[in-house]
Amino acid sequence: MGAYVLPDLDYDYSALAPAISGEINELHHSKHHAAYVKGTNDTLDKIAEARDKGDFGSIVGLEHTLAFNLAGHAMHVVWWKILSPNGGDKPTGELAAAIDEEFGSFDKLRAQLNAVSTTIQGSGWGVLAWDPIGQRLITQQLKDHHSNLSIATTPLVVFDVWEHAYYLQYRNVKADYINALWNIVDWAEVGKRFEDARAGKNGLLLP
Repeated sequence: MGAYVLPDLDYDYSALAPAISGEINELHHSKHHAAYVKGTNDTLDKIAEARDKGDFGSIVGLEHTLAFNLAGHAMHVVWWKILSPNGGDKPTGELAAAIDEEFGSFDKLRAQLNAVSTTIQGSGWGVLAWDPIGQRLITQQLKDHHSNLSIATTPLVVFDVWEHAYYLQYRNVKADYINALWNIVDWAEVGKRFEDARAGKNGLLLP
């Protein structure tokens, strides 16, 4: 089984400026995201070693570490894909209709997701997700990467609110950072993920 790898980006590190600086994107991708990939692979190696030895005394900690790193990797793959230098504006089509139905309007969704993202205590993510059980869009607050997330939901829009994603540029003013992100959301990409998730397919990691 192949190791997890750090994906290449579809754009240059500087392409998302001024919303996100090139320096932040380079550090974010080549250091932080890369660390989650390495952490996933290293932890899988340790689990395999424990399995070979028949000694699972450390399995609880290893599984927690695997969940943390693998979820961090998965969330970042979505993060890089739903941002674009050609992003911004508003969603259209069935995604726009679903947003209107669930939240009342795009502006109300924006206000809600802003509140979700800016009030996270510590590190985490603000998420717009598809819930296949209720057949509806919901917002979610993730502590770190993987807690407080229903296992069934598929993240469609993810706002990284770990300090490494914004602090060099925005310092502690998370609200300005979140507001800037709306200018680079690729709604065409989000719409594809929405259709895939709603159809019961894997809407998490589209190519």
